[in-house]
Amino acid sequence: MSVLGSTGMLNRRYALCSGLAAFGMYSLPGVNAQNRADEKPEEVGDTRLSYETPQVQNWRIGLVLTTPVTCTNVFATFPVPMNWPEQKVTVTGRTIDPQVTAWDTRELGGGVKQVMLKMARVPAGSTVEMTFNIAIERSRIVGPTQTDDLVIPAKAGRDLRFFLSSSPYIDSSNARIKAAWRGLAAEEVPNAWARVEQIYDFVREKVRYVEGSLKNASQALREGRGDCEEMTSLFVALCRNAKIPARMVWIPEHCYPEFYLEDASGKGHWFPCQAAGTRQFGRMDEYRPVLQKGDRFKVPEKRTTTRYVSEFFKCDKKGKSDPNPNFIRELIDV
Repeated sequence: MSVLGSTGMLNRRYALCSGLAAFGMYSLPGVNAQNRADEKPEEVGDTRLSYETPQVQNWRIGLVLTTPVTCTNVFATFPVPMNWPEQKVTVTGRTIDPQVTAWDTRELGGGVKQVMLKMARVPAGSTVEMTFNIAIERSRIVGPTQTDDLVIPAKAGRDLRFFLSSSPYIDSSNARIKAAWRGLAAEEVPNAWARVEQIYDFVREKVRYVEGSLKNASQALREGRGDCEEMTSLFVALCRNAKIPARMVWIPEHCYPEFYLEDASGKGHWFPCQAAGTRQFGRMDEYRPVLQKGDRFKVPEKRTTTRYVSEFFKCDKKGKSDPNPNFIRELIDV
């Protein structure tokens, strides 16, 4: 019998509410990296933003599988944090049970890294662990001092077009959202930075923060209420209508958006803002680690596109009971 599903997984809502340095490649036979990001990693380099007063948190991330029955052909994946200009990820330790026969990493859409693992056979009564201890250095993002020369990209490359179309729950083509954008576009603003700030203020004015079940950005606009996900989704949807690339950033217990503008030399920059909570536009006073960036991922093991990459587990089992895959993501003391 095959077991496929979400038992023990950290789903998207829970994720919001609750040698090997920086996860370099480590390969064993049988699992190959695939679907790597085509774009180059973002660099700090010559940027309008600065990254200050870093703090380090230590996390334990991985899988602990307990099973009362024999399992064969085990395959599992779990996301792990990756490097960003404001974040440095270092693996400080690992526990890999000998029953893990192969493992590897891959990147999806340039915004999330996954660990993939295989186990040929896990006997009944076993507990198998594959976890990593990870030090995550996160810095405050200090906003730019000059913004009047920033512009909306005249031509979006392939990597940016990814952030200009609709995504799950970010229904940019919805008539209500398009109408809202037309109203905003009718108002004159001095520059691109002011245009994005106009969108930002509109979202915070029109949508009151109320926790609830996940819904489309257009529904949050219609109802006038939503939580950090809906407010972020609406901001992203309106930016995309304005031809401004935008994306979601996922951190523990929260999410916020980033938008993309170019300077006079044509160099692009991603700027954060806080859609829900304390007003922060173009900066981010945040130390919780970035889990993922993006909102439209094609996961090979799933048929549909997803806005957040969660854990995955499947196996063949011998017996009536089910295995218990417990995916771990916890802050630890060192």
